[in-house]
Amino acid sequence: MSDNSGVQNDHDPFVLVLPDRDAAEAVAERLSEEHPSLPEPELHREALAGEDDAEDAQWLVVLQPPLPAALTAAGLDALASAEDGWLEGYQPE
Repeated sequence: MSDNSGVQNDHDPFVLVLPDRDAAEAVAERLSEEHPSLPEPELHREALAGEDDAEDAQWLVVLQPPLPAALTAAGLDALASAEDGWLEGYQPE
């Protein structure tokens, strides 16, 4: 069992929420370079509730488990935080 405390379970995807496309692409690229065994991160745009403007959107980097042992929920949250984002569902202890 991996150290993913604070994340729903080992079968759920890990979702990093980022403020814009550039930040999401930077995070996805860094993850792919640093963890070549990781399946390719998926990028998704998520419009904010009640917003029709395409500029008002968050970007998601979705990682399907299992993650390499070197990637922890705390590490993913720190990576997202560096880009003004967060790891969805992660509650630090």
